[in-house]
Amino acid sequence: MKFGRHTRNALAVFLLLGLGSQAAKLSAPEKNFEALWGTFNERYAFFKERKVDWQAQYKKFRPQVDAKTTDKELFKTMCDMLAPLKDGHVTLWARRLKVPEYCPEILPRFTHEFNTRKLEREYKVMVEKTLTDNGFGKPKTAGKILSYAHNEKTGYLLIHEFDRVNRRKLDAGLDEALGAMDGIEGLIVDIRLNPGGTTGITYCIANRFADKRRIGHHEKTRKAKKKAKDGNEFGPLRTFHLQPPAAKKKQRTFTGPIILLTHGASYSAADLFAMIMRELPHVKIIGEPTDGIFSNMLERKLPNGWKYTLSFQVNYTAKMECLETKGVPVHIEVLNKRTDLKTGIDPLVTKALEMLDAKNKKVPQLK
Repeated sequence: MKFGRHTRNALAVFLLLGLGSQAAKLSAPEKNFEALWGTFNERYAFFKERKVDWQAQYKKFRPQVDAKTTDKELFKTMCDMLAPLKDGHVTLWARRLKVPEYCPEILPRFTHEFNTRKLEREYKVMVEKTLTDNGFGKPKTAGKILSYAHNEKTGYLLIHEFDRVNRRKLDAGLDEALGAMDGIEGLIVDIRLNPGGTTGITYCIANRFADKRRIGHHEKTRKAKKKAKDGNEFGPLRTFHLQPPAAKKKQRTFTGPIILLTHGASYSAADLFAMIMRELPHVKIIGEPTDGIFSNMLERKLPNGWKYTLSFQVNYTAKMECLETKGVPVHIEVLNKRTDLKTGIDPLVTKALEMLDAKNKKVPQLK
C-alpha cells in the first residue's frame, strides 16, 4: 500500500506524539534509569573490550525499576548494571543519599598488597631509603607535581600526578629538576602510585625526553548518535606527536638511557604517559603493566541531579594497538611486595640502577 506525502507526514507526527506521550508517562525513577543506560549506550567506548552486552543489561535491570522504586533501590540497580564494566573511569555519585561514590573498578594487585595509608607511607619511605643507600640526595620538590634526586651518575624523577599544575610552573619545575641533574648518564622516571591527569601535562613532560618528532599516540571519540549522521559511531582519528622543545625555548631535556617504573596503580594519564614513553628507543619499562584505563572521563548529570562519568575515547599506540584493560606492558617484570618493607629495599629502583650501571652505559636491548 502506498501513502501520499501528506499522509506519510501525518503518520510520522502521530508516531512521534505517541512516543512522546509514552516517554511522558515514565515515572521519575524510570526516566533516570533510561537516561543513564541511554548515555552509556551512545557514548561508552569499550563494551567489546570489557565483554559486556549492554542490551542484555537493559533487559535484566530495566524491569527492576518502576514508579515505586526508591532512590536507594534505584542507586543499587544502577550500580549492579554498571558493575560488569570494571572500569575505573565509570562512576556514579548520589550526593543526597550520603553514600560513597560508586566505581566498578577491580583494584590492582599493588593496591591489595599495600592496602592502607600506613603501608603506602612505608612504601614511600622504602623507596627514598633505597635511593639514599645508593648515594642519592634527599628528594626535592619542583613544579608542584615532581620530586627529584640524583647521585653522581644517575637521576631520579618522581611524577606524583599529571594534573593540578599550570604549564608555566611545570616547565620551570622540569628545568629545575633536569638542570640540577645535568651530567647524569641515566635517568629513572617513576610513575608508581600516579592517579593520572591530563593529556596536555603528559606530553609537556614526555616531550622533554623525545629524541625527535615522532607519533606518540592516536585517539578517537565515540559521538552521540545525533552527531553521527555519517553512520560512524566514532569521530575522526586524531594523532598526537612527541616533539622535542624548540631550541629557542632553551628548555632542559634528557635523551640518554631512561628506565620507567610502573605498576597497576599507574592510572589514566599515567597509562598514557607509559604508552607514549614506550615509543622512545632509549626508554625501557620495568615493574608491572599499568592499570589500562586511558580515556578521559565524560561527566554527565541525571534528571535527579546524580552525577556519573564514563570512558568515551579510545587511545591507540603509534602502531594502532588498543591497550585498554591490558595496560602498558613492561620489558622486565619486577613486583613490589609487602615483604619489601622488611628489607627496606625497593627491588624496582635496585633493578633500574643495575641496568643503568651496565658496562656500556646503555640500557640493555630487551625483546
